[in-house]
Amino acid sequence: MSSARVDYIAPWWTYWLHEFPHVNLRFQPLDHTFKPQDENYQQSLIFLGCVAAAGLGVNLLCLAIYLSCLCCCRKDEEEEESKKSNSCCVTWAAVAAGLICCVAVGVGFYGNSEINDGVYQLTYSLYNANHTLAGVDSLVTGTVGGMQSGLNEHLSRLGEIFAARGDFVQTLQFMQQMSENIIKQLLGLPDWEKAKVDLAAIADQTAYVEYYRWLTYLLILILDLVICLAACLGLAKQSRWLLTTMMVCGVLTLILSWVSLGADVATAVGTSDFCVAPDKFLMNQTKDVMSSDIVHYYLYCSQTLPSPFQQFVLQSLTVFQRSLTTMQIQIQGLLQFAVPLFPTAERDLLSIQHLLNNSEASLHQLTALLDCRGLNKDYLDALIGVCYDGVEGLLYLCLFSLLAACAFSVMLCAIPRAWRQIANRERDYDDIDDGDPFNPQSRRMTSHHSQQGNMHSFCSYSSSMGSQTSLHPPTQALTNAPLSEYRNQSVLFGGNPRYENVPLIGRGSPPPSYSPTMRATYLSMTEDQIRHFGEDFRA
Repeated sequence: MSSARVDYIAPWWTYWLHEFPHVNLRFQPLDHTFKPQDENYQQSLIFLGCVAAAGLGVNLLCLAIYLSCLCCCRKDEEEEESKKSNSCCVTWAAVAAGLICCVAVGVGFYGNSEINDGVYQLTYSLYNANHTLAGVDSLVTGTVGGMQSGLNEHLSRLGEIFAARGDFVQTLQFMQQMSENIIKQLLGLPDWEKAKVDLAAIADQTAYVEYYRWLTYLLILILDLVICLAACLGLAKQSRWLLTTMMVCGVLTLILSWVSLGADVATAVGTSDFCVAPDKFLMNQTKDVMSSDIVHYYLYCSQTLPSPFQQFVLQSLTVFQRSLTTMQIQIQGLLQFAVPLFPTAERDLLSIQHLLNNSEASLHQLTALLDCRGLNKDYLDALIGVCYDGVEGLLYLCLFSLLAACAFSVMLCAIPRAWRQIANRERDYDDIDDGDPFNPQSRRMTSHHSQQGNMHSFCSYSSSMGSQTSLHPPTQALTNAPLSEYRNQSVLFGGNPRYENVPLIGRGSPPPSYSPTMRATYLSMTEDQIRHFGEDFRA
């Protein structure tokens, strides 16, 4: 049977996944045949998920060993070269984690979209097949109902009208036999009601599960991207609370990545087992619903090797067509010869003729629907959607899970080192003596106190732009020590003269923060005022 099948070829990746070891929870090897109802087969898929769980355990153990070594093994980080190398290592680790995470998210989006497309094609084919089977059932039911009720009613009334003519009554009896023959042929067709209900239920359930699966993976992808970007932002800003939060989220996302990997691998292997031999599974599942000849006819749809069911259908439809043609000829003869004698029979004869015309139209539709090409096309489309797009998308999601696990593992290794660097930098900064003149913090504090001490002098100077005599600064803001004393004191600290404590007005030039009006006032000072403040005040 399988040698005659040339329309569907399973992709190579399904054969590769089909060769994965199938072992139950008692470590017993199993057959690779797709048997979802079998408990041992279910355990073989669960075993694949357990392998992913073991991988998660190994990953967490490696991270724990790394963090333990990082915390216990203290290195000498006071040398500048080691600091630079550690900072470079953290930077490159963050860059690698970010790139891997972005690639993983891109692969995940593509795989999620592929699975969604494949499942949509599957449900679309199932609904089309269900529509075909429902159409067959509707046509058969409608034609049989019309023959049993409408036709018999009209024939009974015509029998009363033609009671005086034996030849006309004999014609009516012949038509009654033809209608019974048609009903017999229609009832001999397979009953699609049960199969139709199963297909509709499968399609609805599949669409429902796929929607929430697609939405869940979409949220996971967005979550991974947000965590990765937030971790990179925390490393750039050196925010300890943000790094702590992202480390906790990274551990949770790492666990989630391994869980999704196990689920995807198990689903991909199970689906591949079905895709390698789908015909065999479907024939086993439908053997209690309909004949194997019917299933074989629609699964293979061979035009060169007709099946017994195909011959039976052709024979039934041929008898149906001949019976309708014979009955229409009889009705035409009664309309021509009996109506002039029995005018009241015309209405019933026209109703029978209309019923036969509708039955003939139903016959043509039934012939088209029972042809194997329509259902076989839906079947092949469903297989392509599941085995090509669906399994391919699952493989991409497995790759996404692996890349995401690698990215967050690297991130979890980089964050503690960044934490240590931030802590060492803050500790080194805190160890600087507050009295050290080279301490930037001490300089800022000295500058701040100097500005507060000279605030009154600056205000006095700037508030008297219109008066030349108010340019004399207050005595409490200036010191009586000569300028050389300030220079000698500054040499003790840096070797060069320093003017931090010398008033700005005695340096001979205003600071660049002076406004244009203040500068103009400064430049308009008289020679007497310059001699009063000394030669050092000269520009």
